[in-house]
Amino acid sequence: MILPRGSLVVSCQAPPASPFHGPAGMTLMARAAALGGAAGIRANGASDIAAIHADVDLPIIGISKTGDPDGVYITPTFAAAAPLVSAGASIVGLDATLRPRPETLSGLIARIHGELGVPVLADVDSVPAGVAAASAGADLVATTLSGYTGGPVPSEPDLELVRGLAAELSCPIVAEGRYATPADVSAAFDAGATAVVVGTAITNPTAITRRLVER
Repeated sequence: MILPRGSLVVSCQAPPASPFHGPAGMTLMARAAALGGAAGIRANGASDIAAIHADVDLPIIGISKTGDPDGVYITPTFAAAAPLVSAGASIVGLDATLRPRPETLSGLIARIHGELGVPVLADVDSVPAGVAAASAGADLVATTLSGYTGGPVPSEPDLELVRGLAAELSCPIVAEGRYATPADVSAAFDAGATAVVVGTAITNPTAITRRLVER
């Protein structure tokens, strides 16, 4: 399953300190997103994915945040990927930055394709990483990790990275990272994105409240 152009994917993830953390809270978030017209869900961990899959009829991008918090963190190995598909993930998302990794990217993608039978979404932070990921066999490339692999985190989405990837690659480009408004989503599609993933602006009431209080 490849996301059709114009898709809005909602990232249903919550940190341990959140009242919504866990399968029950994330399933409610996913149900709400589905009612709003989401085309897909991004979820972390087999437990959350299984609960969402049982209750929401949308494709799920499954990830596993089990790697090195200072390096390749998202679905770093085949052992991390396999339970996601067993739980109901339609696509496996993984860190495809150029940082050192426990398994080669091409080998990991080949095993996911061959043994699990699902597409791979590569989360990258730069055009060279996106080009390398596509060459390694990734089916979709996402801007998820732009701004999160060193230095201060920007406040705005990285539309330049969307444009750069769209210009270089023939596979679908997924815009993710700090998309918070309808204007942001429209700009991503104008820049060449096939789909846009929105997380915090939809599924993190604490962060939304904090931002409004600070204003």
